[in-house]
This record gives sequence, structure tokens and C-alpha cells, in this order.
Amino acid sequence: MDIKLFWNDIITQNRGSLSSYFCKDAVIRWHCTNEQFTVEEYVQANCDYPGRWQGEIERIEEFDSQVIFVGRVQSEDAKISCHVTSFIKMKNDKIVEMDEYWSDDGEAPVWRRELGIGKAIR
Repeated sequence: MDIKLFWNDIITQNRGSLSSYFCKDAVIRWHCTNEQFTVEEYVQANCDYPGRWQGEIERIEEFDSQVIFVGRVQSEDAKISCHVTSFIKMKNDKIVEMDEYWSDDGEAPVWRRELGIGKAIR
């Protein structure tokens, strides 16, 4: 599977192509919101999410039947920015399991800023 094409179809909310990356009985989990989806539910959740999006791949690690993927997603108006880390298990070049962790981008919490520790990544 071409992970870059998969990512593009996620970002462009390509309803016609997304299910083709998955085994029919694949399981998708969004741990931060305690949700588990079938392929059909995942496609619906992704494609019906309001707004238009852009994104960039920050990191891909592939080994054996596993892919770890990190991406940044932004709304076209740049009001929303978040990151996703995906752990993807493959079988016969299709996704059989995908565990995703989504988080909103933002400033460090006040308590850490008050300590004066850390610095901006970019």
C-alpha cells in the first residue's frame, strides 16, 4: 500500500477510494475519544467531518507488517491544527487494524511556561 496516497485520500476526504485501503473486517480505533469503527463507519466519520483540510506527512516508519505514521492536519482557514499518530497493521497489503491518536495543536500549558522550561519546535 502506498501510505502517501492513503494520506492524500484521507485529507481530501475521498469517499470513493478510502475503503479500498482496508480489509473488509478491519478495525479502526480513535483512542483519544474512545471510539472504534468499522471501515464503513471510519469512511463516514472521515468524509463527513465538516470543512476542507490540508495536511503534511511528518514521519513514516515501516517494518514487517506495521506502519507508524505521523501527520499534521490543518483546516484550510488555519483555525484548526492537529496531529495524528497512526499505528497501522497490514495484511496482504491492506489495513487490518489502525489505532490512531489525534491531538489538537496549541501552546504549552501555563504551568510549564511559568517554569520557563522547553522551547518551541518550530
